Amino acid sequence: MTGGCPRTSTGEIAYPVEVDYAYARVPGDLFSPATALLPSAGLVRWAPLVPPLDVPGLGEGGTPLVELEPGVLVKDESRNPTWSHKDRYNRVAVSAAARLGAPGVVVASSGNHGASAAAYAARAGLRCVVFTGENLPPAVDAFLHAYGAVVLPVPVAARWPLVRRVADEFGLHPVSNLTLTHTGHAFGPEGYKTIAYEIHADLGVPAAVFVPTGYAELLFGVWKGFTELCRLGVTDRVPRMYACEPAAGGPLARALRDGVAATHVEVGPADAYGIACPVGGDRGVVAVRESGGEAILVDNEQLTAARAELARSGLWAELSAAAGLAGLRALRSTGRSPDLDGPVVCVSTSSGFKDRAVGSGARTSSHEHGGGVGAEWAEVYRRLRTDGIGYW
Repeated sequence: MTGGCPRTSTGEIAYPVEVDYAYARVPGDLFSPATALLPSAGLVRWAPLVPPLDVPGLGEGGTPLVELEPGVLVKDESRNPTWSHKDRYNRVAVSAAARLGAPGVVVASSGNHGASAAAYAARAGLRCVVFTGENLPPAVDAFLHAYGAVVLPVPVAARWPLVRRVADEFGLHPVSNLTLTHTGHAFGPEGYKTIAYEIHADLGVPAAVFVPTGYAELLFGVWKGFTELCRLGVTDRVPRMYACEPAAGGPLARALRDGVAATHVEVGPADAYGIACPVGGDRGVVAVRESGGEAILVDNEQLTAARAELARSGLWAELSAAAGLAGLRALRSTGRSPDLDGPVVCVSTSSGFKDRAVGSGARTSSHEHGGGVGAEWAEVYRRLRTDGIGYW
């Protein structure tokens, strides 16, 4: 689920395990116009094409398309239960934990992913351990503690080895990456691809989709959703996929430029912390190349302008979430915009409440709930046992 394909992965790159379906058995009316008019049932609506949903949902999915201007629409993922797109991911990833009989989940996250995993774990009656940083956004910190997660601020480099060790020693199911190049959880993009299904139900196939991109799981998921619509004969084309990365990093842009499946980059100062990633994975490369798209690098000034533009239309987005619109504006400003006949969709991933600067004066910090911990396993182990992890 999280260690990559054991047959194709190497010491330099991990290839994700891909999920396939019995497409010939998908009900013929799943994407019919009549079905599209039904009230949203979240991911359950698409059950034949998502992994088993073994835990109760929270009403994830069914987010609106908001017209920003003629021909430009925003898919507002902040309307999900924990205010981000990660709820689609965790509905299926936490379901995997339940199906495997795990007592809980463990995740490395600086924000949205941890808050969402904690919510779905709580809904399923499972424990949740989140390894995060010292500068956790106040809203995320509040989410995590409200859901009863064990929150452990640790040095960044220590997060992933500690996730693996907690999984090994306590049997918690990891719902975040464990490999040198990114794979993520095998089921994660299966939740994200429902964004494509919803866009198609509301709009048809747009000319392009602009996606805030860190590890590129969301980008890949949306692309896979549209490719499945083609495979099933529902549509005859896939939109161009544009990966919108912070200029301070940009591993996907580098991988495409260098002609490799994935690469590492140094990340400079970036206010869009949620997508400022030092490494990518091959899924993003596949989505961009196969769709005829591109990776676009956007700087803090462009991100801030895009966030302000969204706010003027009544959409308050996290800075990272505004990267899709920033990418569209950046592409058009160059004068080399490719043929984009028809509408385009910019995905906005999360609420402005998730930015680090929001509410910092009133935060209840993780320090008040036990304080940060170092990278030493003995201290992490003590904290986990103090919080009841391992007593099942």
